Amino acid sequence: MSNPGDSARGDSYDQSGGSTPDRHETPTERLDRNWASLLQELRVVQTGGQILTGLMLTVPFQEGFEELTSREQNIFVVSLVFAVLSTVTLISPVALHRLLFRRHAIDQLVDRAHRLTLIGIGLLGIALIGVLTVIFDIVFGGWAALTAGGAALVVFVFMWVAMPLRERRRLSRHD
Repeated sequence: MSNPGDSARGDSYDQSGGSTPDRHETPTERLDRNWASLLQELRVVQTGGQILTGLMLTVPFQEGFEELTSREQNIFVVSLVFAVLSTVTLISPVALHRLLFRRHAIDQLVDRAHRLTLIGIGLLGIALIGVLTVIFDIVFGGWAALTAGGAALVVFVFMWVAMPLRERRRLSRHD
């Protein structure tokens, strides 16, 4: 399994847990690099998740919300819950870092933050699928909503799970 922050080229990681010869870094330097890389990724996904959550938090207070069917409102509220959970999960590495600061726990920090980021991305995907489903239900009706939600699920699973795992296996065969 690759480590958080390791990329495809020039950033490889050998099976023994140390840096490859082209890196010449200590385990602590590798963890610091992985943490910095993870923070960059979090900046991207946190921004999108926070914007989505913020916008969703205002929707129930808009004039037309009560005109939605109960099904649309239910899907929306469930999606909102997933958006909030995603935001909380994606911000958690920052809180974790603050609480572990100066405790010499960078290894645990990188591992937990990596896992939290993956969970947060999954929760964000579910929220996005729900929002898309509600919008298609409002505009086109039930079957279009199911089709759009299903298509979004397939695209997210392919782009966020299958394709990265396929690339990871391909890279593992080259190592």
